Amino acid sequence: MSIKLEDYAELLEDLSPHTRDALNAAWHEATKVFSPRGLDNYLKGVSAIRGLGRGDSLVETWIEQAPQVAKEVGEDVVADLATASLMLASKTSGAVIELLLATAPTAAKRLGDADLFLKYLQFINTLIAQAPRGVRPMLDKLEVLFQQLTLGGLRRWALWGAHAHRTNYEEQINYFSLSSKESIAMLQKERKGTLLVDVQRRINMYLRALWARDFFMRPTSGDFEAREGYRPYIEDYLLHLPDAFDDWTVEGQAPVSGLELYRATAAHCAAHIVETRQPISAESLNPMQMAVISVIEDARVETLAIRRFPGLKQLWRKLHTATPEMRASVGDYLNRLARALLDETCQDDDAWIAEGRALFASAQDRLDNNQTSWEIGVQLAHSLTQKKIPFNARTDILTAPYRDDNRYFWEFEEFDFDKAAGAGYDTIKQVRKNVSLMEFVNELEVETAGDDANEIWVLSTELFPYEDMGKSFNEMEGREPVSEPFHYSEWDYQIQLERPAWATVQEKRAKLGDLAVIDDITAKYKREIHRMKFLLDAMQPQGVQRIRKLEDGDEIDINAAIQSFIDIRLGNQPDPRIMMRSVRKTRDFSILVLLDLSESTNETVQDQEYSVRELTQQACVLLADAINKVGDPFAIHGFCSDGRHDVEYYRFKDFDQHWDDVPKAKLAGMTGQLSTRMGAAIRHAGHHLKLQRSAKKLLIVITDGEPADIDVRDPQYLRHDTKKAVEEVARNGVTTYCMSLDPRADNYVSRIFGQKNYMVVDHVERLPEKLPLLYAGLTR
Repeated sequence: MSIKLEDYAELLEDLSPHTRDALNAAWHEATKVFSPRGLDNYLKGVSAIRGLGRGDSLVETWIEQAPQVAKEVGEDVVADLATASLMLASKTSGAVIELLLATAPTAAKRLGDADLFLKYLQFINTLIAQAPRGVRPMLDKLEVLFQQLTLGGLRRWALWGAHAHRTNYEEQINYFSLSSKESIAMLQKERKGTLLVDVQRRINMYLRALWARDFFMRPTSGDFEAREGYRPYIEDYLLHLPDAFDDWTVEGQAPVSGLELYRATAAHCAAHIVETRQPISAESLNPMQMAVISVIEDARVETLAIRRFPGLKQLWRKLHTATPEMRASVGDYLNRLARALLDETCQDDDAWIAEGRALFASAQDRLDNNQTSWEIGVQLAHSLTQKKIPFNARTDILTAPYRDDNRYFWEFEEFDFDKAAGAGYDTIKQVRKNVSLMEFVNELEVETAGDDANEIWVLSTELFPYEDMGKSFNEMEGREPVSEPFHYSEWDYQIQLERPAWATVQEKRAKLGDLAVIDDITAKYKREIHRMKFLLDAMQPQGVQRIRKLEDGDEIDINAAIQSFIDIRLGNQPDPRIMMRSVRKTRDFSILVLLDLSESTNETVQDQEYSVRELTQQACVLLADAINKVGDPFAIHGFCSDGRHDVEYYRFKDFDQHWDDVPKAKLAGMTGQLSTRMGAAIRHAGHHLKLQRSAKKLLIVITDGEPADIDVRDPQYLRHDTKKAVEEVARNGVTTYCMSLDPRADNYVSRIFGQKNYMVVDHVERLPEKLPLLYAGLTR
């Protein structure tokens, strides 16, 4: 895909002629540097910076400098550079932003890495908040500063000046423009010996001369707060080297220059890449074993490299300083071993060092395989434990400055977070196997098998006992199949954290009841059903409707236009509303009614003969008839609980099920039992609603009390969890509405469901007529 400047004419229409000429002049160079996606970000940056209203000069600086930044550190940072410029617009002047853009190629070239450039932009944002008047003079001197400082050194130098001259603006300007003595003194203090950006080309040529291949290097900066940077390391076949090295000085020896240190480091890392053909498994190894194996592996790759290039031994040998007198820690012994394996002239009479030399010498013909390092390292680590010296992985490290951290050749088992989170909650899938009658009767029966049996045998027909009494074994002894459990988290308001997979929901098949119960309810409320007929007819989708009397519409209303002409002829003021629009009236709702089926629903209503459960049953029948006539997909589910491990969930009617005899029979057979763990049930109901494709999803909860369960003593715990569950399903587009039959519910229901998402039915006996009206009001 190619991008043409003409495609962005609308986006760039506000540019002045001079700026447009500058863009046309820079466009050819930009197309060489940017990909199509990068060009898109580049042009959007032009438009965004133009929108700041800080003049044409700022926009033209972006046009000229952004491609140069992309050429140095990649096009991905260009969008971040534009974002940084827009963020600074509210903190500083356009001249400072223009200077930032003008010096950005210099910073990118000296840093040489996209991550470091992003850290530089973060540093500028921090500095402008602490020393706003020092940013412009610092940017004027940026090239001089980066010639002597790393990014970490620049940050420490700048923040010291910002704190020292927080209120003295004149001294602040002098400090950042390198005009004061203390500024020069701090610059000398933070100055590094050799910067990688200055010698990177020479190091590349050096490695290419040795191995006749290219190696890719990237600078790293780990010295934001201290002068010590990251140790060298290899990752994704890239050599990550510190962005600066001081000269290496040891008492009694000539100093090693930063350039020599870079050569030693790069050669050692390159030897790892060339000589490591497969990783070493870290499984079953303790930290001390890994440390010893690392020393042996370093010696192995260096020995192979020295066989090809003997001069490398002299380069590496002078960077080892361990002596036989160093015996205080495991790290001392590791450094002595590293030196002894590299330098055969080093005198060290320690028995462990001698054992290491002997094992390594005997393996000279097997150094092509890094399994040799594993074998020698494990044996030496076992011998080292006999010295009874404790090992500290943080402090017992190699001191030779050119050695990397050896992460390159270790192989660790990938940690599967999903598997760990589900540990202990996985269930064994039940196998349902269709068998013949002979297989069935000849197999031993396991009388103790429970609902969690691994295998269930199924016959194609019912099996009757020998003494045929008209009932099959299934009717006499059969049990309903158990569904897969659903695990949901719960919110603990006291620790303000979720308890993962805390509540378990079990879906159970509802028992069938007597259909005559539903018929009696329909006959009892015949008058109310007839009264709602006109309301329900109005709610039904009407297809395409014409809305007349509009000033702005899709087509002319002929009748209204003729009437307006008549008014004009008669000299009257005509009605300007002569347009009309055709609107398609459709409904896109999914409704789930969730019933509280706890033991308390078996209590009778005050001064009545029927129970709360029976009243809820009647209300559901009227509501189902109403929704069925309108045509919205709906489901009726119920729940009760017996502790967090057993939240029972019943599906009386599903969304894809017709409102016929089967769901009516299930509704007739519903019973009340156990407790009310409402949060888990709402989450499970939200799971079913999430599977629906409707634009609007409504969950109506009908309950006669507050959330409670046998294993929870704190009444606030389940209230807060239910509130959290309502918020969770709301993120999936589900609106939750509660109809409470508890006259005391005002104390808690509004805090759970919200001020406008609940109704307390004071006269419980009026529930059957109120519920359909509630549905009509919520789905208008």
